[in-house]
Amino acid sequence: MTATYTFDIFSSLDGYGAASGDWSGYWGKQGPELLEHRLDLYSAKQRMVLGAHTYRAFAEMLASSTEESDVRDPWVTCMRNLPATVVSTTLEGPLDWPDATLARGNAVDVVARLKEESEVPLRSHGSLSMNRALMAAGLVDRLQVTLFPVVTGRTGLAPIFRGADDFDLELVESRTLDGHIQELVYRPTLH
Repeated sequence: MTATYTFDIFSSLDGYGAASGDWSGYWGKQGPELLEHRLDLYSAKQRMVLGAHTYRAFAEMLASSTEESDVRDPWVTCMRNLPATVVSTTLEGPLDWPDATLARGNAVDVVARLKEESEVPLRSHGSLSMNRALMAAGLVDRLQVTLFPVVTGRTGLAPIFRGADDFDLELVESRTLDGHIQELVYRPTLH
């Protein structure tokens, strides 16, 4: 049986994964429903798959955060405690993640192997360039976009799909959280 792979991403309406300036985490739009839903998602048995850049960003954010910061929301703690595979050709171990394995090589080859071997679903939060390559290779089963009600045209960082191939998206789930955040889950296929 092949494990399901979910590319999970936060996005502004204009397709950015983050913003600079005075935007706070979640663009300041999070509420209790979003945070509870994220905790439920990350409490399930699964394996995280992270690229080197995203792993470094998470490790740095968590190391420099306090218990009261958004970075330490309970779902993030759950995510960090899940088993993880970090795909990299540049990182050296040991990794600052409780149950992480460093996988050297091409992400497409590593994830294809993980999908065949894993007994639990696979999930990646972030890792934009890695996940664009995995989508192009047909390895992403679910594209989960949490869409925040903001436009960050002037301050947007990390354009999620810049340079990606064209895809058709079949909507398989949708929900509204806290009355204004959309979670859209799609099945992507190369156009």
